[in-house]
Amino acid sequence: MLPKRYETPCCRPPAGPPPQLLLAGQLTSARAAREYVREFVRFQDPDASDDHVEDVALVACELVTNSIRYGTEPGDILRVVLDADETRTRVEVHDPVRRHPRERPESTERDRGRGLIIVQALCGDLWGVDEIPLGKSVWAEVKR
Repeated sequence: MLPKRYETPCCRPPAGPPPQLLLAGQLTSARAAREYVREFVRFQDPDASDDHVEDVALVACELVTNSIRYGTEPGDILRVVLDADETRTRVEVHDPVRRHPRERPESTERDRGRGLIIVQALCGDLWGVDEIPLGKSVWAEVKR
């Protein structure tokens, strides 16, 4: 029999969803990102309003969709990284392409191209792009 000090495992996985999620570079991943973000935010910030949770889910979905359309090639993966506290929730989407996203002018003739307009509306100037060793990170922060 082991001494008492060895009976308790030394390391335990953190409770709740992990702060990172790997996704395939395919459009069906946007839905998975929304569901993951909702679960993460509700766990990390149980006092967050439903509106805040849905705003963060929408921002994450738009960033993931942009990453899939413009930042990945077949077979690539992307990473969603989340951080939340009592003042804001930060969403980062990492992909392997260095090309930065750009806002498109508003148009009633296109069905696409509104993702960054939505991110801007929900986050104001609290979004941007950072270079990372193997691509870029597009991030946004949604205030509570």
